[in-house]
Amino acid sequence: MARRCEICGKGPMTGNKISHAHNVSKRRWLPNLKTVRTTIDGKPTRITICTECIRSGALDK
Repeated sequence: MARRCEICGKGPMTGNKISHAHNVSKRRWLPNLKTVRTTIDGKPTRITICTECIRSGALDK
């Protein structure tokens, strides 16, 4: 499963984890994705979407 929202396309972001001693290492922020059952073209399917799209109602449009 790709870590990407099927509606808005939101995916992982990258950056640095910085400790108190300012040691720097790479890290990733993953989107909050959920698998949701919905009907597309009259057929029940499962899609992976982010919680922001669920809350905004983008799934209903």
